[in-house]
Amino acid sequence: MTTFLSRSLPAWGLALLALASCSTFKPVNDPATRHVLDPAIPFKAGSSSTPALAVARPSLPSYLDRQQLVSRDATGSVKVMDSQLWLEPLTEGIARVTAANLSRLTGSTTILPVSDFLTLDYTGLVELRVLRFDPDATGAMILECTWRIQTVRGTELPYQSFRTEVPLPPGASAADHVKAMNDALGQLARKIATRA
Repeated sequence: MTTFLSRSLPAWGLALLALASCSTFKPVNDPATRHVLDPAIPFKAGSSSTPALAVARPSLPSYLDRQQLVSRDATGSVKVMDSQLWLEPLTEGIARVTAANLSRLTGSTTILPVSDFLTLDYTGLVELRVLRFDPDATGAMILECTWRIQTVRGTELPYQSFRTEVPLPPGASAADHVKAMNDALGQLARKIATRA
């Protein structure tokens, strides 16, 4: 009898611990909303292998290089939206969307983020340096950056400056901010495509 109790006591203890943990450890409510950038240029099936471009992950100011969306209020103060999160790193999203927009504009099937190339199958590298990508105090999404298409085998090319402002509706939500960012990246892609 003592052997039965000594064997069953650890099992009973684990069962009681499991029951207690069910009432103590409750699921955590996650109020966060997750966002992802999307191409602004409508889908168009490509059929060309040129231009063959890789889009590098852009450099970002440190205040933007975070999981949370960033905004500014009417005074210009930066606001971090703790419950509005990027589903992927912002640098990866910008590279992915820029590649998709350029592919749709040029009809090329060989414009991809640089991380998607298995070998050096591209002839140019799109480099971006984002200086600002957030709303201003007037209610417009601002994208300021420099960009270039660096040839793989050639001389180093100078960077081109780019700035666009996309109006935001009054009382814009985080989803409105993301849509404006998509539109701004679409305008950037149109500019880059003229040199591709």
